[in-house]
Amino acid sequence: MNISDIVQRSDTTLGRIFDWAVIGLIVVSMITLSIETLPNLSRTARTVLDMSEVVITGLFILEYCLRVATARRKHRYIFSFYGIIDFIAIIPFLISAGVVDLRVARVLRLFRIFRILKLTGCSRAIARFGKAIAIAKEEIVLFSAVTVVVIYLSAVGIYHLENAAQPEAFPSIIHSLWWATATLTTVGYGDVYPITAGGKLFTFLILMCGIGIVTVPAGLVAAALSKVRQDENQAEC
Repeated sequence: MNISDIVQRSDTTLGRIFDWAVIGLIVVSMITLSIETLPNLSRTARTVLDMSEVVITGLFILEYCLRVATARRKHRYIFSFYGIIDFIAIIPFLISAGVVDLRVARVLRLFRIFRILKLTGCSRAIARFGKAIAIAKEEIVLFSAVTVVVIYLSAVGIYHLENAAQPEAFPSIIHSLWWATATLTTVGYGDVYPITAGGKLFTFLILMCGIGIVTVPAGLVAAALSKVRQDENQAEC
């Protein structure tokens, strides 16, 4: 097995290990980015975070070079959606200089999980539900991944929009995740809310997304279960 099989394929053992390692690196990057926004971090903690960012960026650079080197059509990969996101992941020193730290774009790389994630049923008691999940698994996996990404991006967005006006309510991205989760699930506890014009407009858009987050999964599973029941009834006749 050559390097190309490991980097470009997910249907081999080493290929899956490589893909899961990259996903783990992305998750670590997201966690460290969030921790960096916590107030009153010690100098030691910030030094550790800076060193971890150097290591993470170095590994992303290595991965990007491997993907370019092993791609059959290099230009096609470089200018593809994943190619652009992979490139953004290796230049945090350039994309961190704006109002929003665009290292957050690394979270979009989690969509690679579609290549290796599998869904299965495990017992007769949940066989019908397992069949329903199997029918709608692609939509459910896509929707779940999009939901996680939207929640995280919502927390980042509201943090940058409201932090200056409400440093006590939105002191970090981690604290903002509470607002993002409550808003997207349409719970809206009202304990934390935006006061700036930009924050209010952003909240309106997130609330519109939240309606879909609540209703779409239920609709997908209900439709799939209905199809499973129809198939079972036809088989019994």
